[in-house]
Amino acid sequence: MKRVSIKPRDGWLQTVESQGLFYHTIKGELYWDENACYALSERDATILEESTNELHQLCLAAIDHVVKQDLYHLFHIPQWFIPKVEESWRRKEPDVYGRFDLVYFDSKFPPKMLEYNADTPTSLLESSVTQYYWLKDCFPDKDQFNTLHQALVKRWQELAQTVLTNDEVVYFMCAPNEPEEIGNTDYLRSTAEQSGIRSVLTTLDQTRWAPQLEELRVADTNETITAFFKLYPWEWLLDTTQEKSVVPTNATIFEPAWKMLLSNKAILPLLWELFPNHPNLLPAYPVPDPFLGSYVQKPLLSREGANIDIVSGCEETLESSTGPYGDEGYIYQAFYPLPKFEDNYTVIGSWVVDGRASGIGLREDATLITKNSSRFVPHFIE
Repeated sequence: MKRVSIKPRDGWLQTVESQGLFYHTIKGELYWDENACYALSERDATILEESTNELHQLCLAAIDHVVKQDLYHLFHIPQWFIPKVEESWRRKEPDVYGRFDLVYFDSKFPPKMLEYNADTPTSLLESSVTQYYWLKDCFPDKDQFNTLHQALVKRWQELAQTVLTNDEVVYFMCAPNEPEEIGNTDYLRSTAEQSGIRSVLTTLDQTRWAPQLEELRVADTNETITAFFKLYPWEWLLDTTQEKSVVPTNATIFEPAWKMLLSNKAILPLLWELFPNHPNLLPAYPVPDPFLGSYVQKPLLSREGANIDIVSGCEETLESSTGPYGDEGYIYQAFYPLPKFEDNYTVIGSWVVDGRASGIGLREDATLITKNSSRFVPHFIE
């Protein structure tokens, strides 16, 4: 794998905006960056695909272990919601997609899993459509590890036939005033539309909660929402008591409740316990281990690189980030540094759709902690 400096396309800004990528610049800094790209070999792509499929199966086995052994306390899930998680898993409620964050730089060394963004992963539009059209413009004779769009449309077709009722409207919702989340949600909605599903893009402030019926409704029309996709974490819908939570009881929800186990960092120590020394896993523990050496302290529910501390074996903080997380507790994962290309530390987001690896997106930052402002850089296969 190597980083290649290139010249951006003429009119690239208007091009990516026409594809829905309006958040190409964040706080005055490039987010979509085509001043460079990454070149991977076919062997690299195969390794990433096989490792992603393997990791997903390990994660499913870990969920089954949690359910069978009643280990929900590790995840700090409210007691009242545990039956919903169990029911969701036992009924095999279908999911759509997820994204592993992997460290990878050379085919001699297996990819290492940093975490699984299984509930509300973003960078979907840029991984799918935007970098595909970049490839066609810049390297038309090259390939790319990217079947995301086709996989998503196919997945929605299957869900339309097996889960949704005829002419049922699926509401795609996220938090308001967040361009990246709105862009990702609307792109996912468009893949559902292409599969024949009727859909509506909305934000949570355009819905209202009917507490007596435990239903979400459209604020303007009072129509009951019977099926929805939420780019909104499960734990934000929950509260310490059922009365304060906003969880519809008779709606089809994507992603299902069991996905909140995978998006919780507590899954990382459990994976290491169940599959010790697996080549794609890093040592991880619920408490600091004296033999761990350098480690990364991660809150259970941290998102977008918030509240991360990278600590050396001498207990010196090498990198840290701020944020609103940490009260829920931490896990401690062995420090495995991101590869550095020139002045950029690079992480690979490896996508899963319907349980199968479906493409990658690469992001880079000047620091070892990948954040929501870290640049997205396209790739091609040599």
